[in-house]
Amino acid sequence: MDFGDTPDEAAFRAECRAWLDANALRRAADHHGGILDLLGLEGTSNEAIGEARQWQARKADARWAGITWPVEFGGRGGTPMQQVIFGQEEARFETHGHLFAVGIGMGGPTLLVHGTEDQQRRWLPPLLRGEEIWCQLFSEPGAGSDLAMVSSRAVLDGDDFVVTGQKVWSSGAHYSRWGMFLARTDPDAPKNRGITWMLVDLESPGVTVRPLRQMTGGSHFNEVFLDDVRVPAANVVGDINDGWRVANTTLLSERASIGDMLGGEDPSPALIALARRHHVGDAPASDDARIRQELAGCHTDAAILHYIGLRVLTAISRGGLPGPEATVLKLAMARQLARAANLGLRLLGPAGISSDPSWQSTLLMAPALRIGGGTDEILKNVIGEQVLGLPREPSVDRGVPFRELAQRTAAAR
Repeated sequence: MDFGDTPDEAAFRAECRAWLDANALRRAADHHGGILDLLGLEGTSNEAIGEARQWQARKADARWAGITWPVEFGGRGGTPMQQVIFGQEEARFETHGHLFAVGIGMGGPTLLVHGTEDQQRRWLPPLLRGEEIWCQLFSEPGAGSDLAMVSSRAVLDGDDFVVTGQKVWSSGAHYSRWGMFLARTDPDAPKNRGITWMLVDLESPGVTVRPLRQMTGGSHFNEVFLDDVRVPAANVVGDINDGWRVANTTLLSERASIGDMLGGEDPSPALIALARRHHVGDAPASDDARIRQELAGCHTDAAILHYIGLRVLTAISRGGLPGPEATVLKLAMARQLARAANLGLRLLGPAGISSDPSWQSTLLMAPALRIGGGTDEILKNVIGEQVLGLPREPSVDRGVPFRELAQRTAAAR
């Protein structure tokens, strides 16, 4: 494990920091944005979106957006480690870059691998500058952890596909222009074949986006309905019926955005500051032995995450991809957030509801981290199979046509 930057990485970090210091405001030392900052849910008002577009354009002009992208498409031709470093440094500043994370971190790399020259010229420049926001339209009510069970259908009609179906848990769909969409185009093929990856214009007739009200009071997630929506066949990325392979590129590209996750701040200093300001009886909470023990536990959690993160960074720095440690990191982070938010609200007492809503929002949003990007149960299966060498889960649908699987599911209901 490497504990520090290489000389080249240190020089690049200094360059990043100098540009950010000249172009953005640093976060306050006692800032606590919690999971809202981590997931980019800090606000999606028209004003916030406008500020985000301005910031993204400024980054693009200076070639800090899409660092790993080729120079001809506005990137730097840099390394994944350089992207991580910039993400870590940007997390220290008041910016709004997360609105474009899905498109730039997942959609752009997919187009670079599978897109045609015309598709790359059409979509990559406005994506990088924040002129068009993308979302992911993969999950469905019956296809979450088992994504290959997508049932939204697309039928070719001339030069268009006619698309009908429903997607759910689509982050940011209510302010996005384009959606990365998985559709069933051959129901007689096995479930992970016969799928096509296409871009859907969310302003098309027949598209309905319904924000889902969350217990935080916000509506970051959405359900999206498509009723005979016409999608040009030119919007298909990769080959028809080869969308599963294209989708795997999209999902693997999430690793390129891991710098945002590793750049999240340690909540321990904010918790310690709360414990010093608020009292248990007549003494500061920081003097209470039980509170001190819980603070130590939160600090320990943060240290564990830090060192797991260093293992991930070491893999990226050496030119590889993070392995099982990235899965462990996500599992541990979900636990840490819930523990820290519980303690923060207990320290604040009733005042926490109104005086510092970030802790409340963190607690209410923490369960989302245990679901999005792979549920805890699925990730534990991955660790069991890939790290511990346990036998794979039995598969009874390998090679079975999707149409037959759908009939079995309907009969079971």
